[in-house]
Amino acid sequence: MIAGEMAEIICSRMKQMDYQGIVLPIEHVAELKDEIEECRSCRGIDAGFYEKRLTHFRWDIAANPPMARSIILTAAPQPQRRVSFTFNSQTHSVIVPPTYHADTDSQISNTLQSILSSNGYQLYPTALPLKILAVCIGMAKYGRNNIAYVEGMGSFFRLKAFLSDIPAGEIDWLPPQVMEDCYRCKACLNECPTGAIVQERFLIHAERCLTFLNEETEDFPEWVHPAWHNSLIGCMQCQLVCPVNKHFVQRVEAGEAFDEAETRLILKEVPRDRLPPETVRKLERGYMLDYLDLLPRNLRTLLK
Repeated sequence: MIAGEMAEIICSRMKQMDYQGIVLPIEHVAELKDEIEECRSCRGIDAGFYEKRLTHFRWDIAANPPMARSIILTAAPQPQRRVSFTFNSQTHSVIVPPTYHADTDSQISNTLQSILSSNGYQLYPTALPLKILAVCIGMAKYGRNNIAYVEGMGSFFRLKAFLSDIPAGEIDWLPPQVMEDCYRCKACLNECPTGAIVQERFLIHAERCLTFLNEETEDFPEWVHPAWHNSLIGCMQCQLVCPVNKHFVQRVEAGEAFDEAETRLILKEVPRDRLPPETVRKLERGYMLDYLDLLPRNLRTLLK
């Protein structure tokens, strides 16, 4: 098959689903690694943040499936999800940001698998830094908050990447692009409660970002005020005030509802194997099982 032909089929199918898709040669993994290393060595990225978040990727092309020739990157729009917990006879609604629920992952995977297998090709999982990949191939642009934005989706989307043995046409590798809107706007800078976003440099102080802090298992630093917390996991503060997101912030769907007994079990840090089956199913449907060790601390803070 002519290089790029299968890529066009995949991108067209993603567009029909109101998603976006791009196929690029696997050799760009080396350039992606260079971008990460540049951030570490020249742009002042915190060493602790680097070790915790940027060291688990699969850079060695030879260690990937031997027939892999391309990377398939997709972006799917996602709403916020409102989850409710009943505690002391009061119902509390909390937000889970768009990137944490993976409703579209299996749909995209199944669609790609169907397209590729019917043409004699394979699909493989991978672990790559998706945000910077999307920016360097032109699918997305950075905001001042270092969050990626996709046209037509704002920052309310989820990225997913795969490897494949399909041939890929050439694609331009771009230096990281910043949205033009950010040059005349300071909304996220003014709103960030922890001071992670600063005027004097583009790269945020990721180690101070509330999302990073409440995805870690350690206690919150003493300087983090409880009132700053706004989401069950992650943080939505800079995204909600961003003018580019004005058409997307109202996209909120109903999530799971946990009754008083379930809420108390979570707050008591009851392990998964001792939770009622229905509670486990709710956590699984809400993509919260992977964060079960964080939920008691985060939820306790929000309830206060």
